[in-house]
Amino acid sequence: MTNNLDLKKQLYNQCFDFIENRFITIKNSINDIQEALNSETKNSSGDKHETGRAMLQIDLEKAGNQLNEILKIKDILKKVDITKRSDTVRLGSVVYTSKFNYFIAISAGSLLFEDQNFYAIATDTPIGQLLATKHAGDQIVFRDENIRIEAVF
Repeated sequence: MTNNLDLKKQLYNQCFDFIENRFITIKNSINDIQEALNSETKNSSGDKHETGRAMLQIDLEKAGNQLNEILKIKDILKKVDITKRSDTVRLGSVVYTSKFNYFIAISAGSLLFEDQNFYAIATDTPIGQLLATKHAGDQIVFRDENIRIEAVF
């Protein structure tokens, strides 16, 4: 069986790749919108031009907000210390439960490691809040279901 540090490294790297791909996608979207705005300026005039520019400006603002959110998530991920072992669920913990396995970091969906499925969750998600500060042997109730924490590291 793989050691705990290798597991954490792999899960962390998958989270990093997930958020980096989102970052690149949004940056590309912003670049495309800016190019379209520049093209609108050069090629159009009149009301249709103004409507097109306004819509592009709204899209640019939305993409900018998404980029800011991604940067905040990247900052949270930078705070994850995979070398630190803790018996208490905290940022960077791997948690095995009677229901699912979790990596407490950022919300990045389902991660696969050696045929084991893990859910990457943020500390501010409902399940993340329930798991916070718990230990192996503790129980939580999530969606009317009792879940036992089997291991934390």
